[in-house]
Amino acid sequence: MALLAPVLAPPQSENPYICPYDGPPQLTAMYSVPPTPPSSKHPFGTLNGYDLYYGCIWGARTALYISMLTTAIALAIGLTIGSIAGYFEGVIDEVLMRFTDAFFALPGLFYVILIAIAMPLNWELKWGWLNFSITLSSLDRIIVGLAVVGWPSYARLIRGEIKKVKEQDFVEAAKAVGCSKIRVLTRHILPNAIDPVVSLAFLNLGGVVVVASTISFLGFGPKQGYAEWGSILAGARSFLVFATEDAAQFALMLLIPGVFLSAFVLGWSLLGDSLLHVLDPSLRRRLNF
Repeated sequence: MALLAPVLAPPQSENPYICPYDGPPQLTAMYSVPPTPPSSKHPFGTLNGYDLYYGCIWGARTALYISMLTTAIALAIGLTIGSIAGYFEGVIDEVLMRFTDAFFALPGLFYVILIAIAMPLNWELKWGWLNFSITLSSLDRIIVGLAVVGWPSYARLIRGEIKKVKEQDFVEAAKAVGCSKIRVLTRHILPNAIDPVVSLAFLNLGGVVVVASTISFLGFGPKQGYAEWGSILAGARSFLVFATEDAAQFALMLLIPGVFLSAFVLGWSLLGDSLLHVLDPSLRRRLNF
């Protein structure tokens, strides 16, 4: 659905949502615009002047953007720290794991919101001939916050797996023939220890979007008019809370984005669980037995 969004919901000339990439421009809509129930022209109805069908379809791209980018950043940080801690052990392991434990002690949702609010929008780096600048959107800041809070679980898991794999005979053989520590870690240990981490990453893809939608629902996400399910739910909630009459007929404004969000989470959870069975033959044998 995310890949086929331009086909399923072509850019419209009136009231389109916007999306992180390949989306049409944003148009202004006011809360005073009355919502409309589903119709032939707008299958899911309209909210604040926006077509909900269009927003839900393009919201799949937003969800994919959030989940993929957040998981990639968190996975890169977690693999780096966990691999170093698990392979070198000793003082390095102790320092890195205490640093990791400090992040586990943080209330995740609170710190994601704090990062999303406090992080500067514009970053500039000037050093000699190097001149680099970047502008972050509210969605980008949420992604950074989710990655900062999410990497410790990957670090702890890969550390444990590396500790198990490094005791195998093929690792000792690689050391005996003169392979460097970096080569032993990256070419022999990490490829044989990463399977559970990959499975966990797929399981977390859906959960990341739930947290991002929660932040948007609380009012710290993209502005009104962004194709993001949490923002759509927040807009629907605002209308239903203050509606004085005929609010029941617009209950679909909450139900439909919620179904999209639930299906996204369920799909990644099932895929992650299936990958765990494929990547871990011992688990598959135990279940078959």
